[in-house]
Amino acid sequence: MPHDIMILGSGCAGSTAAVYSARANLSPVVFEGLEPGGQLTTTTEVENFPGFPEGIMGPELVERMKQQAQRFGADYRSERVVSVDLSKRPFTVVTDDNRYEARTLIVATGATARLLGLESERALMGRGVSTCATCDGAFYRGREIAVVGGGDTALEEAIFLTRFATKVTIIHRRDQLRGSKIMIDHARNNPRIAFAWDTVITEILDMDKNEVTGIRTRNVKTGEDAIVPVDGVFIAIGHSPNTAPFAGQLELDPNGYIVVHEGSRTSVPGVFAAGDVHDPVYRQAITAAGAGCRAAIDAERFLESEEI
Repeated sequence: MPHDIMILGSGCAGSTAAVYSARANLSPVVFEGLEPGGQLTTTTEVENFPGFPEGIMGPELVERMKQQAQRFGADYRSERVVSVDLSKRPFTVVTDDNRYEARTLIVATGATARLLGLESERALMGRGVSTCATCDGAFYRGREIAVVGGGDTALEEAIFLTRFATKVTIIHRRDQLRGSKIMIDHARNNPRIAFAWDTVITEILDMDKNEVTGIRTRNVKTGEDAIVPVDGVFIAIGHSPNTAPFAGQLELDPNGYIVVHEGSRTSVPGVFAAGDVHDPVYRQAITAAGAGCRAAIDAERFLESEEI
């Protein structure tokens, strides 16, 4: 017997979709994937999610969402989806361990921030290393920070961070920025923004202290090494949507994000998308949660229309 709703992903979008569809008595099955809870599990304090005036830790927030969904009957499974077949209904979902069928799917697999690949970067993620200026910028009021990247994302992050930081240094491996002219002009004219050209980060300090105290850099042209004291490092070299299983089955934009129409509907009837997997712009916990709500309601109405 096919399940009414299967939700791929257990971050803010997936768990919100689970809450709504469970309360509609649709008994959703939620696949948690390799990173249960999504990107918030790598975040420390969250201060911009409504309803928590004192803030809340990221892992606690996603765990409470999960518990809320489970209270209404959502079935969370710690399985990784390896393939899907959307060519006919019911849809087929294959995990490492099992094979399932579903009348509708909600894809909430998120997007993964591109990282530098440093051991110190992962060790200090959420402890001074961040991939979201909107999320964490306010923690760096009156401090000096670094932003890695040279495109519009990095420039936007840097400009935003000057609202809080006394100095923002953009670390770029080339000698020219890749962003749009207007964003480059804004950054160059901002007195709080400095540039480190032809430079890469080789280490983020200090893992022993479990906090960021500086960065070790290298000039790619001269080979010269330097240590730059900073209190935070923002990685802004882009995101990769987790859409590999859907390539060739769902309409994707040139960057790999799922294209949605009329709310959360994808190019395949009965498949809906929610959260960062279709949103390259906002990428916030609250917008992901709203998208999860929308997808669950759309899926419920889709099922109702079939029964009618």
